[in-house]
Amino acid sequence: MRLHTKLMLGICTLIILIGGIFEVIFINILESNLKQETGEKALSVAQTISLLPEIHQAFRTDNPSVIIQPMAEKIRRQIDAEFIVIGDENEKRLSHPDPNLIGKKMVGGDNAEVWNGKSIITESTGTLGPSIRGKSPIMADGKVIGVVSVGYLQNDIEKEVSSIQRKIVWTISFILIGGLLIAFFISINIKKAILGLEPKEIAWMFQEKHAILESIHEGIIAIDVHGKITVVNETAHKFLHIPKDVELRGRKIEEVITHTHLLDVVSTAQAEYDQEFMIDGEIFLASRIPILNKHGEVIGAVASLRNKSELSNLLQELSHVKAYAEGLRAQTHEYSNRLYTLLGLIQLESYKEAIDFISKEVDVTQGFIHFLMKEVPDPIIAGFILGKVSLASELKIDFTVDRESSFKDIPSEINRDLLVTIIGNLINNAFEAVRDQREGKKVSLFVTDLGKELIIEVEDNGKGMDPEIAEQIFLNGFTTKSHQTNSGIGLSLVQEAIDGLGGSITFSTKEAEYTIFTVAIPKNRGVIK
Repeated sequence: MRLHTKLMLGICTLIILIGGIFEVIFINILESNLKQETGEKALSVAQTISLLPEIHQAFRTDNPSVIIQPMAEKIRRQIDAEFIVIGDENEKRLSHPDPNLIGKKMVGGDNAEVWNGKSIITESTGTLGPSIRGKSPIMADGKVIGVVSVGYLQNDIEKEVSSIQRKIVWTISFILIGGLLIAFFISINIKKAILGLEPKEIAWMFQEKHAILESIHEGIIAIDVHGKITVVNETAHKFLHIPKDVELRGRKIEEVITHTHLLDVVSTAQAEYDQEFMIDGEIFLASRIPILNKHGEVIGAVASLRNKSELSNLLQELSHVKAYAEGLRAQTHEYSNRLYTLLGLIQLESYKEAIDFISKEVDVTQGFIHFLMKEVPDPIIAGFILGKVSLASELKIDFTVDRESSFKDIPSEINRDLLVTIIGNLINNAFEAVRDQREGKKVSLFVTDLGKELIIEVEDNGKGMDPEIAEQIFLNGFTTKSHQTNSGIGLSLVQEAIDGLGGSITFSTKEAEYTIFTVAIPKNRGVIK
């Protein structure tokens, strides 16, 4: 059943129910009041008649009805009563609207108290039908010598009640029609306000939105134009270090988290994307977007929060994959060239030279691999360095690993991925520094674990750095390579990884000669917080 149908049925049922209850109560009260008023009126008239001197004089005559009948009928017509019956001490009628009943005994059986000298109001059935009667005794010398009975038919009261009841029914009908119209217009306005959706659809959309908000890994916080929180998902609770069972909806955003700039977005209606934002010492990337209604008016703002460290880890993983791929591609290309050389020597029947070429290559490769396996036993770091050696060969860069290097004593709590990030990005930076040189491209790597620190040193004979920009090289997005995209990230990642390991980085450079980066990582502070 649709919303407007429910509203109309609900309002109609309510009006009918209230109207029906009102009618029953009102009619009962009205009927009771009319009977009370009619009885009191009848009693008042009966008491007045019982005191009239003419009535008392008539009782002293031989034929009282001759005097009493005309007087009683005159009074009856004046007060619009159904009957006025006066009886003597034997309950014989001395007056009656029907002259044929004069002289006959009064009926109804309700005169007992009157003969005791009391004036009463009764309901009884007489010759004219059910009536409400007012009865009063006629007293003479302290004795009851007669009775006056003034009556109104109950049928007349019922007719009056029915007339009023019809008016109430008509009134309720008009109210019902008005209620239907009001319900119709209310339902239309409600449907417009809820975009034509039905309550079940709204409930389903709410559940769907809640499930979506809780399934994403970004923190979502929305506010209204007054800065009160309207939506906050579980991830946002986690970022804010607030238990999820703590109700945040309805609270001011500044009471929960300061400097969100969401209120600025509400006032300016300008979106902001990927702005760095700090919460309890953690760096997040925040995107803030205004919420607009169908008229283009700002009705709130929503912010999405992403942990920058997670993005950094993702970039590191992608960097590793890319480095591995480049290493494999370079190695494949290098060995293809060597196979072509060997094929040429065999075709020229230079077998001795072919054997010498194979022996030399095996000795060099096996010697370097044996050195790496001995001095850098960690397979992740050793494999990564070997890939960089192959890449350097393809790029025609003389890349050497210092034979004094040793990287055996690396504490298990130190994150190997961060070490790979540091070494890989420093080597990549060095490769870029010498890449444009025509000849003499040299890059060297030295690592050592002697002492209380891990030392990583990368040197290149590139063009060096201008002292004016040297202090900016670790900023995210800073680069001197204007022709490249996705640059300016490597050294920023190196700085973040070093910070995570509690280490430090220094460098020395001389324009047109060299650049040396030196990283020191304490062995007892290498745990990521």
